[in-house]
Amino acid sequence: MLSNLTGWHFLIILVVILLLFGAPKLPLLARSLGQSMKIFKSEIKSDSADEPADSTATPTRTESADGTTRPVGPGDQTKP
Repeated sequence: MLSNLTGWHFLIILVVILLLFGAPKLPLLARSLGQSMKIFKSEIKSDSADEPADSTATPTRTESADGTTRPVGPGDQTKP
């Protein structure tokens, strides 16, 4: 798709961008784009860190003192 673009094409695209946004606004636009990418990457890392290591494990069941059962998850700290 981009293999047909030459240096002249990129130069024309750059001139059009300069005309649309103006030279003073380009650094602000680039800074805002960089901050957005940084936030996006940190959110992706935090989402992958929140997932448990063994996501295929099924919760087990435990029996309480009154004879009923309830599911127990990997982070459950209660004792039966």
